[in-house]
Amino acid sequence: MDRYQTVVERVAETGRVAMLIGGLDSGKTSLGCAIASAALAAERTVGYLDADLGQKSIGPPTAVTVKMFRHAEEFPASASRQAGTLGEPDAMSFVGSTSPQGQLLPLVVGTARMLAEAEAAGADLVVVDTSGFVSGVYGQLLKYHKVELLQPDVVIGLQRGEELDPLLGIIRRFFDTEVVALPVPTEVVSTSVDDRAQGREAAFRSYFAEPLQRWRVKPTVFMPALPALFEPDQLDRILVGLSDGQGTTLGIGYLEYSADEGVLRLISPAAEAPKALKLGSARLDPDFRVRRVDLRNLFGTD
Repeated sequence: MDRYQTVVERVAETGRVAMLIGGLDSGKTSLGCAIASAALAAERTVGYLDADLGQKSIGPPTAVTVKMFRHAEEFPASASRQAGTLGEPDAMSFVGSTSPQGQLLPLVVGTARMLAEAEAAGADLVVVDTSGFVSGVYGQLLKYHKVELLQPDVVIGLQRGEELDPLLGIIRRFFDTEVVALPVPTEVVSTSVDDRAQGREAAFRSYFAEPLQRWRVKPTVFMPALPALFEPDQLDRILVGLSDGQGTTLGIGYLEYSADEGVLRLISPAAEAPKALKLGSARLDPDFRVRRVDLRNLFGTD
């Protein structure tokens, strides 16, 4: 039995929270799906937590998502990191960006909230699939604080050469968790920047397929709060998270400003009208491409 299969079977049988770490195209999702599938075959309940904001296997980009699996036949036979491969999320936490950069706090908080959702729903094992942001100070800070909040019993690092040694060393020194380092499988295929962008566009296009709801929006429903005399046309096509007013994200949407009517509308597939909207740091073009937005510049504040 090879080392990968040994890890898969052991974590599937006894794991509680398994966190996967690796750079871009390192095989995290394939390994996570293998662990989830084996755990389901052993009649365990699995929560698959997708904490990658850009390349999603569950739900739309810009959100941390989780999906529950209780029976082996529910899990896709050939799961991989493609738009919606693992289906629609059972819960999500809106971060508002397709990249962790500048979003470490909402990303870490959102991931912890989704873990709590999965455990409350009865997960015996939660597989945490993370982004490829692993290098440099901020990559290390992000993963450090995720481990601090999630308290996984095993962290599995998939690396090329020794690229994860500094990060895995930090986790070993600071936390009482098992750390397993594995080489990136040779069969892993690298994707280009264009491929990843097209994957995000496909995910958004699928999420925002008709039927869509259209609600008029008041300027008082936003977080952050809009400054005085703010021009609403600046919010056109900005992505937002829909809140039910009780801390739950109902879905995501984008804003649409009609200059003729002077009206701001929310466009979303969510069935329930939200109580409040969290502004994202991304603008969704009509062709579903994403452009980064700095809210500080948009609001003219620090």
